Amino acid sequence: MSFEEIAASRTREAAAARIETLATRFHRPDASNVMRIGNTWTREHYGGDFEITAGPERLTDVSLVFVQSRDGNTVAADPASLGGGATDKHLIYEGLSRVAADAVLAGAGSVYSTAFFTVWHPEFVALRHALGLPRHPAQVVISKHGHLDFDALLFNVPGVPVFLLAGDGVIADRREWLQVRPWIRPVSLAGDDLRRALDHLRVSYGIRRMSAIGGRVTASRLADAGVVQELYLTTTSHDGGEPGTPWYVGANPPLLELVTRKEWDDRGSVVAFEHFRLVRPPSDSQASSRNQP
Repeated sequence: MSFEEIAASRTREAAAARIETLATRFHRPDASNVMRIGNTWTREHYGGDFEITAGPERLTDVSLVFVQSRDGNTVAADPASLGGGATDKHLIYEGLSRVAADAVLAGAGSVYSTAFFTVWHPEFVALRHALGLPRHPAQVVISKHGHLDFDALLFNVPGVPVFLLAGDGVIADRREWLQVRPWIRPVSLAGDDLRRALDHLRVSYGIRRMSAIGGRVTASRLADAGVVQELYLTTTSHDGGEPGTPWYVGANPPLLELVTRKEWDDRGSVVAFEHFRLVRPPSDSQASSRNQP
């Protein structure tokens, strides 16, 4: 199928989906460093404006987006089996969490053959237009070792810029492939320094706001690099997924500060959406110095 055919199919699916109304269970108002977005349709279904942390101009704003089973697993052969339902998919995952993003970022393992990360519902298309943003966010893919499906859809839509964050060896091996795809811009990954790569995208290409959709290793690397401001986490009402697959797999879990909790009923089961701000715990040396008399 062509991109136009896939786009038309996904737009029809999103427009026809039954989107539930979310009930607010907790909200901590914050007047500082917050961008509030929405239109009449999104406010009706979400229960108000969607809030995004707006950091200093010198930093890239990064959010993580995950759905997990009741027992905390985020990996499944079919992500839909985790039970987020149409409301999570079309209102949160493909909607509010990325509608204001300059780019959507994914690790190599999250790039399947027909992957293309954008908004599809007509209301979100209209909202991006109202925000002064291009129809589609840029596509950003991280692949340190080049384990990628280079025939994937997102690499083959000339009108949408793609940034490939990869090791120098990967870029060198794909030089001819890149030369005939000028819309794909390689960005060298120096070791695990993700902050430098994101700084380059912001300074050189104006990408200030990024929605990171997985996988777990990429999300954990971003969190460990201290570049993530918030987590959008949907928790379903039943157990499932691959055991032992939480969203964070690093050695230094960030502290999560709850901003908003909302719930909705999906075919008789309660699904919860939570918006957290990430707070990095102090290092041992910082903690020791604070405790000095």
